[in-house]
Amino acid sequence: MQAAPNTPHKAASASYFDTVIIGAGAAGMMCAARIGQGGKSVALLDHAVKIGEKIRISGGGRCNFTNRNLDGGDGSPYFVSQQPRFVRHALSRYTSRDFIALVEQHGIAYHEKHKGQMFCNGSATEIIAMLNQECAKGRVQWHTGCPIKAVSAVQTGIARFAIESGSGVFHCRNLVVATGGLAAPAIGATPFGYELAKQFGHSIVPPEAALVPLRFEHWAQHGYHTLSGIALPVRISTGEGKGKTTFDEDLLFRHKGLSGPAILQISSYWQPGRLLHIDLCLHTDVAQALCEGKTGRKIQLNTALKQLCPELPERLLDFWLAQEAFAPYAAQKWADIPNAVLQQLGGSLNDWALLPSGSDGHKKAEVTRGGVNVKEIEAKTMQSKRQPGLYFIGEVMDITGWLGGYNFQWAWASAVCAAEAVCAE
Repeated sequence: MQAAPNTPHKAASASYFDTVIIGAGAAGMMCAARIGQGGKSVALLDHAVKIGEKIRISGGGRCNFTNRNLDGGDGSPYFVSQQPRFVRHALSRYTSRDFIALVEQHGIAYHEKHKGQMFCNGSATEIIAMLNQECAKGRVQWHTGCPIKAVSAVQTGIARFAIESGSGVFHCRNLVVATGGLAAPAIGATPFGYELAKQFGHSIVPPEAALVPLRFEHWAQHGYHTLSGIALPVRISTGEGKGKTTFDEDLLFRHKGLSGPAILQISSYWQPGRLLHIDLCLHTDVAQALCEGKTGRKIQLNTALKQLCPELPERLLDFWLAQEAFAPYAAQKWADIPNAVLQQLGGSLNDWALLPSGSDGHKKAEVTRGGVNVKEIEAKTMQSKRQPGLYFIGEVMDITGWLGGYNFQWAWASAVCAAEAVCAE
């Protein structure tokens, strides 16, 4: 008998399913629905009582469920991994258009925000309800509030795995790990998937927080905490040469550091010890404009900057000019200020270099960078190269997408690939 998705289901004795999926998040639900609709018996287990919490809180509660840029072309540039090309097959096999078609089939209203980001018009719970309905079509048996005690390889008939759980013992031929990463432990994230992978001979790329705010030493000492709440569009980069990564996004000043889409994006690429370079006036070469435009001008420097960089919030501009190097000139006539000072000022605005001391960690991260090494997984099926019948999908792998719906599309696409492989067996 099928249990309600958000209610614990307890089984008294051993049960056999063609497939057991551990993790009832985005990838797990999608995979379960597809396998069940393909005619295979499937059980979906999760230690949490309430499923889909990461979906529910995503996109400000409206779920940024995919990105139009993942339309079947090469999706690897949008992902961080030791092997980013791993995503190519899955993302071309199941595209953003495919998921949007499913959303439309369920009558969910949606809109494109910007840069291909697709959101529900209403609530993210509509996506959870859609996945629940898809699972119901596939007669998926739910077992929530179901902690996993042990997983072992067996040879009992056609079964290859035994899962000891709070809902009894499950035997299955195929085991799909959809346990996610370490991001947001408050809603149930654990390292279980990594430990299970290691048990079957897989290596783990060290997991780190990604899409996460960054912190800086002496932030308050330098007075940056007074800028809390200011947001503006910037160009942000890290790395050098071919390893340089750049984003044009919005920056947000916080009381204890920086956040906003610009920081979340760059955090997936930033490495400890590396500088960040931020262009606060991305449409203006400030040094050039200050030096070339000053002749005969009677306005003060602060007024000149407001005219040259209208995107700079006044509070930020005043703070910048109050710094020791520029304070003596802020109220002087623009035309009287030496070019060397203007060049230094312009350079500091177009290339603000700062060194993060770290991040807010997994507690505040949206995803995890690192995970199960994809060199040890078949890219077309998501099946382990180490253990027949063992599959990995979604965030548990060393695949991290950009901010903007990319990680959800990876969840859907990897889930579909694994489901099709299981059903074709």
